[in-house]
Amino acid sequence: LWISFSSHLALPPQRIYYLSLEFYMGRTLQNTMVNLGLQNACDEAIYQLGLDLEELEEIEEDAGLGNGGLGRLAACFLDSMATLGLAAYGYGIRYEFGIFNQKIVDGWQVEEADDWLRYGNPWEKARPEYMLPVHFYGRVDHTPEGVKWVDTQVVLAMPYDTPVPGYKNNTVNTMRLWSAKAPNDFNLQEFNVGDYIEAVLDRNLAENISRVLYPNDNFFEGKELRLKQEYFVVAATLQDIIRRFKSSKFGCRDPVRTCFETFPDKVAIQLNDTHPALSIPELMRILVDVEKVDWDKAWEITKRTCAYTNHTVLPEALERWPVSMFEKLLPRHLEIIYALNQMHLDRLPRVRSTCGGGPAEALGGGGWFRSLWCSRFKDFYELEPEKFQNKTNGITPRRWLLLCNPGLADVIAEKIGEGFITDLSQLKKLLDFINNESFIRDVAKVKQENKLKFAAYLEEQYKVKINPSSMFDVQVKRIHEYKRQLLNCLHAITLYNRIRRDPSKSFVPRTIMIGGKAAPGYHMAKMIIKLITSIGEVINNDPYVGDRLKVIFLENYRVSLAEKVIPAADLSQQISTAGTEASGTGNMKFMVNGALTIGTMDGANVEMAEEAGEENLFIFGMRVEDVEALDRQGYNAREYYERLPELRQAVDQISSGFFSPRDPGCFRDVVNMLMHHDRFKVFADYEAYIKCQGQVDQLFMDPREWTKKVIRNIACSGKFSSDRTITEYAQEIWGVEPSATKIPPPNLPRD
Repeated sequence: LWISFSSHLALPPQRIYYLSLEFYMGRTLQNTMVNLGLQNACDEAIYQLGLDLEELEEIEEDAGLGNGGLGRLAACFLDSMATLGLAAYGYGIRYEFGIFNQKIVDGWQVEEADDWLRYGNPWEKARPEYMLPVHFYGRVDHTPEGVKWVDTQVVLAMPYDTPVPGYKNNTVNTMRLWSAKAPNDFNLQEFNVGDYIEAVLDRNLAENISRVLYPNDNFFEGKELRLKQEYFVVAATLQDIIRRFKSSKFGCRDPVRTCFETFPDKVAIQLNDTHPALSIPELMRILVDVEKVDWDKAWEITKRTCAYTNHTVLPEALERWPVSMFEKLLPRHLEIIYALNQMHLDRLPRVRSTCGGGPAEALGGGGWFRSLWCSRFKDFYELEPEKFQNKTNGITPRRWLLLCNPGLADVIAEKIGEGFITDLSQLKKLLDFINNESFIRDVAKVKQENKLKFAAYLEEQYKVKINPSSMFDVQVKRIHEYKRQLLNCLHAITLYNRIRRDPSKSFVPRTIMIGGKAAPGYHMAKMIIKLITSIGEVINNDPYVGDRLKVIFLENYRVSLAEKVIPAADLSQQISTAGTEASGTGNMKFMVNGALTIGTMDGANVEMAEEAGEENLFIFGMRVEDVEALDRQGYNAREYYERLPELRQAVDQISSGFFSPRDPGCFRDVVNMLMHHDRFKVFADYEAYIKCQGQVDQLFMDPREWTKKVIRNIACSGKFSSDRTITEYAQEIWGVEPSATKIPPPNLPRD
């Protein structure tokens, strides 16, 4: 099917290459059945065999080749590019071990290796015939015939292809992931015969390049192995792209030299953050050193071919490489970067005065250089505004509505037809049914069924009894100080204290669920997990509380768990400090699945509020300008601690060991951070947050009004489809038109 239906082999479109160090794909079986329109047929066939399709789906391992939002966005984009009929390829690394499996042991996160390939991967096909060499180390010779990069160490890049089917359009694109292989002579020539065993064992040094995904989200770790990974994927991919360009019948037919003038018209390369930024010097190296293209012409080709997306505004996430490491690993690329930087300084005197004079200084100073000058965005925008665009992120409605919430998809299709599956803006038609009593009932019924199903799952997994009529209050995302899971913790403690203070008072029952992984080296994030589990331990076992309040940490949050929890959520927590979350896509998934959002005016929450009306979200807290004003005057956490009794009580309980009686000083670091060096100003938003949560309670007590708000949110979520995002990329960056044409299936031979 994949080969037969691949739709771009005979056509001359521009090809799109999406380069990413992460593709967080999750499971593939159900997604493939949905996109090929085979789910009902497969369900019936499996049933006839006496099997249960859902049980079969649970056996599949998640392909966890990503950390969080950036890798999951790449996966959604692949789905949309195929559904829109674009000739697109995803390129990345076939990590042997993806994002670690998270176990909770005595309340602490423990990491386990994700051996997802242990039993093989039926979705991939090895393509050894396209294996390519990648060079590292060595030295640069400047000769009369040109520049030569010599005495390098070679690692082979073996491609593995995974099909990416579009939705019911017979288009199947490819995700090609590279695996590192040592050449047969690796290190052998450097050893005498007696060291043969040692030399063979050293093959691991080469093959480690694709061994494991770095488990950091929004944090940069400047290790040489990571730089090797970044160059490995770039070097292999660009060779593949140029091979495909040369072999196509649309380029120049000169048998001696390839004409690269048409390259940007046929090739668009999108860099997913700075991780594949080495594509720029690598393409220059190939054009100038290998293909003998004039430098200025090569630079024009490179500029027209490559585009880049920035995904974060946090300074600690920006890449910053030691010049000495870079020079050792990629000496020719450093020369090219210096030359490009000098061109930039010569062309833009203002940048010279801002950045300093010498090559290394201009690139960042102190023997380092940066892949991106985020702090200079404003300056660069003023100099070349035409280079800057904004594209609101999106999610694929196939996985994040049709697949994970079929009940809701059916109820929607009954009212407005199935067109929304490939044109999510059609959800606007639901605005006509906001006051339709039967539709209100149907939407509420689907949510309750999803909650019952998830409650049963939690009971089976965690042996904890959940009140399915309680509000399912969910915050699932990577654990990070800026995402402010600590604010959620303070709310849980405040609710607990209120119940304890007056157990007879009526109380809106809540099940607070928090899930997410902490980077293994991120001490504060691991402490936050321990705090959440410790709070849950106390609250969940307090007989005064009963089933009115539960706090549950969702272990090993991943794509397949997201598909279960998001359709069951009533309330979605998106509470990062204003100005810190570049976008967020979990917020969009909750919105389209019928959860209401409590959040700050941060990231895509701003656009969600624009689409649905601010009064239909629970918006609280400081805006970006308030945060900036507070920074100017100086944030003093103690001021809030002294002024707000409920906050003081909660902090004192954490501090005194109330939630950690066996180790009273356990959370000393957390309290110290909150009181003395909290960059993300948790206490400053506490009062507004608690008040806003009171408004959530009020509305939840009126199920009809709650569901009407839910319907309005679903109806206004159409903008947040990755189909819309990719259409904008295609038209405004890549210069291609998406196609809604369904390619007829070929006449396959009958047996």
